[in-house]
Amino acid sequence: MRSHCVSSLATVLAGLALGLADVPTLAAEHNAVVDLTSIDTSVSPCENFYRFACGKWIGQNGLPADRARWSRFDSLAERNVEKLRDILEAAAAAASGERTKIGEYYASCMDEAAIEAKGLDPLRDELDRIAALADVGALPELIAHHHEIGVASFFTFNSGQYYHDATQVIARADQGGLSLGDRDYYLKTDAKSVEIRAAYLRHVATVFRLAGDEPAAAAKAADQVMAIETALAKASIDRVSRRDPKNLDHPFRRQELTALTAHFDWDRYLADVGTGSVELLNVGWPDFFTGLETVLAANDMPAVKSYLRWHLLNRMAGLLPKAFVDENFAFFGRTLTGTKVIRARWKRCVEGTGRSLGEELGKAYVDAYFPPATKAQTVAMIRSIAATYEENLRTLDWMSEATRERALGKLAAIVDKVGYPDKWRDYSALKIERGDALGNAVRAASFDFRRRLDKIGKPVDRGEWGMTPPTVNAYYSPRYNDINFPAGILQPPFFDAEGDLAGNYGAIGAVMGHEITHGFDDEGRHFDGEGNLKEWWGPADATAFEGRAACLAREYGGFTAVDDVKVNGRLTLGENIADNGGVRLAFAAFRRALARGSGQSIGGYTPEQRFFIGYAQIWCGNTTPEDLRRRVQIDPHSPGEFRVNGVVVNQPEFAAAFKCEAGTPMAPPPDKVCRVW
Repeated sequence: MRSHCVSSLATVLAGLALGLADVPTLAAEHNAVVDLTSIDTSVSPCENFYRFACGKWIGQNGLPADRARWSRFDSLAERNVEKLRDILEAAAAAASGERTKIGEYYASCMDEAAIEAKGLDPLRDELDRIAALADVGALPELIAHHHEIGVASFFTFNSGQYYHDATQVIARADQGGLSLGDRDYYLKTDAKSVEIRAAYLRHVATVFRLAGDEPAAAAKAADQVMAIETALAKASIDRVSRRDPKNLDHPFRRQELTALTAHFDWDRYLADVGTGSVELLNVGWPDFFTGLETVLAANDMPAVKSYLRWHLLNRMAGLLPKAFVDENFAFFGRTLTGTKVIRARWKRCVEGTGRSLGEELGKAYVDAYFPPATKAQTVAMIRSIAATYEENLRTLDWMSEATRERALGKLAAIVDKVGYPDKWRDYSALKIERGDALGNAVRAASFDFRRRLDKIGKPVDRGEWGMTPPTVNAYYSPRYNDINFPAGILQPPFFDAEGDLAGNYGAIGAVMGHEITHGFDDEGRHFDGEGNLKEWWGPADATAFEGRAACLAREYGGFTAVDDVKVNGRLTLGENIADNGGVRLAFAAFRRALARGSGQSIGGYTPEQRFFIGYAQIWCGNTTPEDLRRRVQIDPHSPGEFRVNGVVVNQPEFAAAFKCEAGTPMAPPPDKVCRVW
C-alpha cells in the first residue's frame, strides 16, 4: 500500500480538483448508507435527533441473544465474521497452500471433542511450574514466562516509541494484573460494584474447583486472588489520569526501577524475556511498582501461587473444556454485560484466529473483498476533509500565529493508511499444529511477544498497523501521527462506492474527520508532527483549548447513561472532541463537494439533512443495562445516543438543515454551544 501524506492541502483548497474529482457523486435513489426506513417520523428531529434517525431501527433490531450490544457497527462486523468463516473453512479443508496456518488454527479451535478429551492436560506443565515455585527469588523467571505466553500476571511489559524520540523503540513496563480490567471495579463502594465483586469472587472459586480444588481450598484461593488484585488496583492510576501522556512518561534507568522493588529481581526478569541488555525503560506509573513491592512483601508464596494459577486458568479458559468455557461466560458475559447466551463456537474461533494470525487472515480478506477503487475513493475523501481542517486552522480566532504554524505543520505531516499494510507480517516462524488448539494459542502469543520485544533498540517501523484489515473500526496514532482505515469499515453502512454523497460524508466522512481531529484532542495535542511528546502550544493557546474542552466535558458529564450513572465527561473527552470536530469537518467538505452536483432531495430529505442522518445512523444500537454500566466505567467513547445528540446540539448547520427553532433541545442558545475545533 502506498501511504499518502496530506502535504499539499493548499493545492487541494485552490481548486479541490486533486481530491474531489475522484469522490463519487450521487447515484439517484441509491442509498446503502442512509436508511430512510429506520427513521421514526413520530419523533421530531429537533427534540431528539438520535431517536428520530434511529427509532425504527432500534425497534426492529433487538439484541441477539449472544450480544450485549447490537448496532450498525456490530451488524457489519458480524457480516465480516461470516466472510472470514468462509475463508477459514476453505483453508481448513485444503490439504496445503498459502493459507494452511489459518486453516489449521481454525480447525483446531473448532475441534471441541479433542479439547474435551484432553481436559487440563495441555496446562499440566504450566500448573506444575507454578506449584514448584519455591520462593520470591524465582518469581521473575515465572512472570517472564507468563508474559511470553500471554498471561498478564502482576504487570505488563512491552515495547514502544520513546516519548522524547519517536524514531526509537524502548522497553515499557506498566501497571496490570487485574482480571476485572479496571481499578474502579475493586475500589468503588456503590451497591452494584459490591455485587459485581461478590460475583467475581464466586466465579474465581468455581474455576479453582473445576481445576480440582476442594471447595474450602478454592474459596481460600479466591480470597487470596481478590486481596492481591485489590492491592494492585489501589496502586494503579485511574483511566482519566492515563489520558494525560505526561502521567505515563517516566524514563527510568534499570537501576532506578530495581530500587522500587526489592523483592523483584529486574535483572533476572529482563534476561528471561530476552532483553537483558536494556538500560532505559519507560515506567508508565512508578507508584504501581512501589505498590507491587508491597504486594510481594505482604503475601506468602501460597497466595502468590493462587494468583498466578488463577491468571493462567482465566487466560486460557476459552480453549479449555466446556465447563471452563461456560463458567467464564457466566461471569464475564452474563454477569458483567448482560449477554444471554455465549456466541457460537465458530464465531469465537474466527475471532481467535484473527487475534493470533490477524494479518495472514486479513490478506485473504483483502484479496476477496476489498476492491482497489474503494481505496482510491477513500483517499480522495480524506484529502478533501483534511483540506477543510487546514482552512479551519488558518481562520481560528483563538490561536496564536506561532502555534497555528506548528499545528499546520502537524496536520501536513499526518499520513493516511487505507485498507491494509504495505508489508504483510511474516508468520513463517510460527508453528501451528492441527489438533493442538491451546498450544497454537500459546505459541501465537509467544510469537507476538517476541516480535514486539525484538523492536527494542531499533528504529520505529512506521508502516505497521494496530488493527487488522477486516476490522470494523478506524484509529489515529499520536505516536505515528497517522490515520488508519481498515478495509473492514469501508463498506455500507459507512461507505458506498456508488452511493449518495451526503450519506458517505455523513458516515465515513465523519469518521475520517474524527480521526484527523484526534491529532488535536486533549491527548493528541501533546504530541508534535513526528510523534514526540512536546509542548508546542503557547500558554495562552493551551488555556483557550482547555476552556473550550471543559465545555464539552461538562456537557457530556450531564448525560445519564443508565439508572443514576452519568457519562464520564473527562474519560470521554478525547472522543467527544473528535466526534464534534469530525462532523464539522466532514460537513464543510461535503458542502464543497455538493456544489458540483445537483443536490436533489431523496425521500423528502435534503442533502444536508441526509448528511446528518447518515452520521446519526452509524450509531443506531441497542445495549443491555449491564453493558452500558460497564462501558461508562471503562470506555472512552460516549454511548451512541450521546455521540449523536451531543454533537448536533453544537452544530448550527444541523439546526438550519432541520429548521429547528431556537431553544428546542437540539438547538440550544448560543451560550450553551460547545466548540473546540
